[in-house]
Amino acid sequence: MNITKAIPMLMTTNKPPAKPRRGAAATANAIETAAAPAVDNAGAIEDVAAAALYRLMTWLSPSFPIGAFSYSSGIEWAVEAGEIVDAASLQDWLTAILADGAGFCDGVFLAQAYRAASSGDHAGLRDIAELAATFVPSRERQLETSAQGRAFIDIARSAWNCDGLDQIIAGCDGAIVYPVAVGLVSAAHAMPLAPTIHAFFHALASNWISAGARLVPLGQTDSQRTLAALEPVVAATATRALTASLDDLGSATFRADLAGMHHETQYTRLFRS
Repeated sequence: MNITKAIPMLMTTNKPPAKPRRGAAATANAIETAAAPAVDNAGAIEDVAAAALYRLMTWLSPSFPIGAFSYSSGIEWAVEAGEIVDAASLQDWLTAILADGAGFCDGVFLAQAYRAASSGDHAGLRDIAELAATFVPSRERQLETSAQGRAFIDIARSAWNCDGLDQIIAGCDGAIVYPVAVGLVSAAHAMPLAPTIHAFFHALASNWISAGARLVPLGQTDSQRTLAALEPVVAATATRALTASLDDLGSATFRADLAGMHHETQYTRLFRS
C-alpha cells in the first residue's frame, strides 16, 4: 500500500465533443454512474492512507514518549574524544552507523519481525526477538534499545491497541527491543512495511542529530543540513534492509561500538548511552 495517492493527468484530444444526451433524467443517470464510483473509491483509498500516515508520524515522532532524547548511542563519548567536532564529522559518523552499523541491523530486525508477525509465524518472531535482544555490543546500548522497545509496546497497548496485538506480543516470550517493537506493532495495524522502515530510519537519524546538536553544539540550520544530507543514505539503507535476510546481518562500525563501551565509564555525561 502506497501512502501517497496518484494524481491522474487530464489529457485533451482534437476529437469533437460527444453530443450530450437530451433530458434531465439521462444527464443525472450519466453523472451518477460515472462520477459517483470514482469519488467513493478515491475517498476510501485516501482514508486508509491518511490513517497509516497519521499513525506512522505519531509513533516515530520525537514527541512519542519512549525516552529517545536521553540516549546518544555513544555519540557523547565521540564528541568528548574529538571524533565529532562539527556538522561534517557528525554527518560522516552517522552515515557509517546508518549504512554499516546499528542502523542497518535494526532495519533488518524491523522488517523480519514485521513479516513474521504478519504471517502469524510466532516461533519465527520469537527467534527474531531473541536474536535482536542479543545483537548489541555494549551494556548501555542494550539498555537503550530494550527500554525504548518496552516503552513503545506499553504505549501502543494503552493508546493504540488493536485486535491481535496482545497475542503477537505474547508470542515473543521475552524482551522486545525497539526495532522489533516497531515492526510487530506496525504489522498488527497493517501498516505498509516500506513507509514504516523509512520513517523508522528518519526517527533514528533525527534523534542522533539532536544528540549531536546538543553536544557539539550545532545550530538548528546545521542540524537540518545534516538531516537533508543523510536523506539518500536513509533511503538506500532502508531499501537494503527491506530485501536483506537475517544472514545479511553484520556491523563494521568498530569505532562506534567502542564509543558505546567507553561511554559506560565516561565521567561527565548528559545521556544514558
